[in-house]
Amino acid sequence: MAEPRYIIGIDLGTTNSILSYTDAVVEKGKIPEIRIFEIPQIVSPHTIEKQSSLASFLYIPPSAEAKDGAFELPWGAGGKIIVGEYARLRGTEVPQRVIASSKSWLCNTSVDRNKPILPWEAPDDIEKISPVEASSAILSYIRNAWNHEMAADDPSLTMENQDIYLTVPASFNAVARELTVNAAEMAGLSNITLLEEPQAAFYSWIEISHEKWRDSVAKGDLVLICDVGGGTTDFSLIRISEEDGELVLDRTAVGDHLLVGGDNMDLALAYFLTRKLSEAGTRIDSWQMRGMVHGCRNAKETIFSKDDVDSFPVTILGRGGGLIAGTIKTELGAEDIETVLIDGFFPECESSATPVAPSRAGLREAGLVYASDPAITRHMAAFLNRHASDEPEEIEFPTAILFNGGVMKARIIRERIKTILDSWTDQDLGIREINTESYDLAVARGAAYYGHARRGYGVRIRSGLGKTYYIGVAAAMPAVPGMPAPIKALCVAPFGMEEGTDVFLTEREFVLVVGEQVRFDFFGSSIRKHDPAGAVIEDWHEEIEEITTLETLLDGPPGTSVRVNLEVRVTEIGTLEIWCVSVEDGKRWKLEFNVREQS
Repeated sequence: MAEPRYIIGIDLGTTNSILSYTDAVVEKGKIPEIRIFEIPQIVSPHTIEKQSSLASFLYIPPSAEAKDGAFELPWGAGGKIIVGEYARLRGTEVPQRVIASSKSWLCNTSVDRNKPILPWEAPDDIEKISPVEASSAILSYIRNAWNHEMAADDPSLTMENQDIYLTVPASFNAVARELTVNAAEMAGLSNITLLEEPQAAFYSWIEISHEKWRDSVAKGDLVLICDVGGGTTDFSLIRISEEDGELVLDRTAVGDHLLVGGDNMDLALAYFLTRKLSEAGTRIDSWQMRGMVHGCRNAKETIFSKDDVDSFPVTILGRGGGLIAGTIKTELGAEDIETVLIDGFFPECESSATPVAPSRAGLREAGLVYASDPAITRHMAAFLNRHASDEPEEIEFPTAILFNGGVMKARIIRERIKTILDSWTDQDLGIREINTESYDLAVARGAAYYGHARRGYGVRIRSGLGKTYYIGVAAAMPAVPGMPAPIKALCVAPFGMEEGTDVFLTEREFVLVVGEQVRFDFFGSSIRKHDPAGAVIEDWHEEIEEITTLETLLDGPPGTSVRVNLEVRVTEIGTLEIWCVSVEDGKRWKLEFNVREQS
């Protein structure tokens, strides 16, 4: 493949997706300008506009609506699935035909993410697609838009021929990252590298600050990145140290995957308005409630982004015979948002607070598994207590904070978080806020900057795996009736293991049966950061969590035992590979991630 002309950064967001790009060639050591690609998208039938973000929504229109080329795209496709702004707008009217938060489904272990299940709970007459296909559809749309705008006269400029950096939540485990790569490959994008979103936001700040970023941080600083997006809340810590007179950046901690963010807030606002309507004598059903959620999302984003907007109308379709007669109208005010969101999602708490774990119902509906406690500030306290210091019983709180994510456009939310952090520390000046230019565009811009950093230009954060990974090993013990063999956790990939490196576990052998399906339980931990590869953990309580299973079918005559070692590799693109290697002849079998189910 020819040398790419561009470095591309893609923020595949839960609510909005952003595309940035920059020239790959660096002249005189100066990184070229990073630009945002304006994405053409349907905003109404027969109408296309270019916008700086692509709404991460998919709409499956009925055939009657898609007639007469109403959704025809400049590159000749369209009609079956609509991606972008129009899909987002249709969510208030026909929510059963709209797919939202497809990215959040990629890490949902309670469903088969390769099976057609979206739109979730849609009627049987609506054709469904899988979460992987939904993410792929968004990436495919972005690819087609780029190729139409940038490569119409020069095939070498197609997106698939460029250097692409695709961001994922820092808390995404190995399986979710693998599924993201699969979605990109389905979209024709095989030349990608993954990057954690909080790191991308930090890179963006470095890029916009130029060399002055060193004036804002100093040796000994600990920077908390608080990234609250549409679907997830991501915490990361970056420590500033010094080597040979130069500042060095190390990503030292990553939080657990928290499915709490803008989606939860939209739902809370929807319930708030529903209660108001009920008190006025208007009741809405579950179908209308979905439209209410989409309407509250629109209102929240408008109020957050415009200081001069005090309220915004929310309209949903009623069950009446006529369109106008059946319309239900209400409005969401800025004061309502403060009451519902600030007190509900960012309550004041002590530094020792932990998330509230309510009693679990014996049965619950399948679907997205949201965090049981919506209080982001309590999750933040628990994260800092677990990760801020490597010394036992010593709590070290951050000296600076970088906010990211669309939710953080609301100044009142940033101020609430800073006030709470200040109350936890005795620092004279309080925690410093590292200012950024855009809470929406930072991740995409930072991904493009990272492309240059990997090529040796600019500053690079030292990171590696954000979790420690383990495989379950059944203890060797005599069989006891009614008692399964205890499962130990074998560390196969330690925290911080860098891209492009390998671990060979040659001191321990496993016996696999050729010709039969072999299964391993796969675990991870963001807490245990010091377990070396090969360590066997017998007592792991709640520090290690189940992720999925690894399955493979070994070639050879059924019933033949093969002695194998394990070989683990973190690929250059940021995914994890685990191989069984025959002790006798070196034959290799890759253990494949199984994402069918996990209770």
